[in-house]
Amino acid sequence: MNTHDLVSIDPAHGILIDGRWRSGGSGLFEVQNPADRTLVDHVADGDLRDATCAVDAAAAAFDAWRATAPRERSDILGRAFALMHRDLDRLATIISLENGKSLADARTEVGYAAEFFRWFAEESVRPGGDYGSSPAGGTRTIVTHRPVGVAALITPWNFPAAMATRKIAPALAAGCTVVLRPASETPLTAIAVGHLLVEAGVPAGVVNIVPGTDSSGIARTWLSDPRVRKISFTGSTRVGTMLLKQAADRIVNASMELGGNAPFVVADDANLDAAVAGALLAKFRGGGQACTAANRFYVHAAVHDVFVARFGRAVEALTVGPAASGAEIGPLISSKAVDDLEKVVQEAVASGARVAHRAEVLTSAGWFYPPTVLVDVAPDADILETELFGPVAPIVRWHDEAELMTMINQSEMGLASYVFSGDLHRALRLAEGLDAGMVGVNRGLVSDPSAPFGGLKQSGLGREGAREGLAEFTETQYFSVAWA
Repeated sequence: MNTHDLVSIDPAHGILIDGRWRSGGSGLFEVQNPADRTLVDHVADGDLRDATCAVDAAAAAFDAWRATAPRERSDILGRAFALMHRDLDRLATIISLENGKSLADARTEVGYAAEFFRWFAEESVRPGGDYGSSPAGGTRTIVTHRPVGVAALITPWNFPAAMATRKIAPALAAGCTVVLRPASETPLTAIAVGHLLVEAGVPAGVVNIVPGTDSSGIARTWLSDPRVRKISFTGSTRVGTMLLKQAADRIVNASMELGGNAPFVVADDANLDAAVAGALLAKFRGGGQACTAANRFYVHAAVHDVFVARFGRAVEALTVGPAASGAEIGPLISSKAVDDLEKVVQEAVASGARVAHRAEVLTSAGWFYPPTVLVDVAPDADILETELFGPVAPIVRWHDEAELMTMINQSEMGLASYVFSGDLHRALRLAEGLDAGMVGVNRGLVSDPSAPFGGLKQSGLGREGAREGLAEFTETQYFSVAWA
């Protein structure tokens, strides 16, 4: 890894306010590489004054930005897309340094993140609206959409590029200005993206970035500011619940992409080669540290043993280690994450589950956990109600579809699901019965900038991506026009 990639973004002056990079009011904080626990860099630690200054800049820039022609906003986002591809390898290196994920996963993330700039560059010049006469006659109704205002964006550590662009791009396309707080574990990627946005021509004050360790204080400052009219958060359901309570005090427009507990269903008529490949992708992309990761596996009894054997061999063949070594699976984000996952697995084993397959970790440095397959998992096991956020696959044997649906849908989470069946009609029937905002049918990936990303139940409110993602940053307004 080449830490020279960080010199150009000067993390010690990593706060972007009103087009200028500056140091933080709380000094500096450290970012560690979870693969070897070494120091990656020191980053500007924003305080509450920095948070308020960011809103000052965003509010001052809002009127001019909302009045900017959609084509001009589109061109800026298009340039940002091109710049991310120009710097793809550099951005992937930064992600691997601070997040630990493999270089292959990091490169995939950068490409995915850039697509949000391209998608919303295209959508920004396609405004929606309506026009018609009222039923009673005598008036004409014109329906239009306006930017909601200053938007506060709070992003997690697991996809430091994609979670930032998935929020920034639609906000800018809609005509909003933004204040962004990236996760303190992975602020460097957001800072790098901020530099590219400045290079792309984003006017001063339109995008403001405040990394900092006082996450709750920064969020509280933004949500209590009357100039902030939107909060978009990706993270845990627990934190999302607290932010929603704060947003309710001022009736702030809120989008929440929260926790997941994705089931992965394998029917008795599934193509097992496709199911195994899909399971590897759905479970182990990013080391399983994704809200959409397959969290609990339900495999029909008729194919259970064959699936477990094939899946287990593939899991044992996974390489685990630092991104610099070319490994497929990187570390977890922290020592606490490793300890929490190990505790859950041990409790499952004590309750009757069995470790059937496991990959080998070849290094003692870093916060690694071996990819693990658990079998003989009871349908009511506690591990099935826990968002694992790691490379562990608990497998339940099922027989009856009605019983299967009951087991799956009793969860309070409803973000993503996966269904594999050789009969498309059956697969779609199963998919329609799942309480999930997104279902991968015979594929282990559901994310796409052109599709509405979001969940049901306690997995969130609102959608990101697609036309719905743009609508989240707008409010509907209509004019009732007298018509003699």
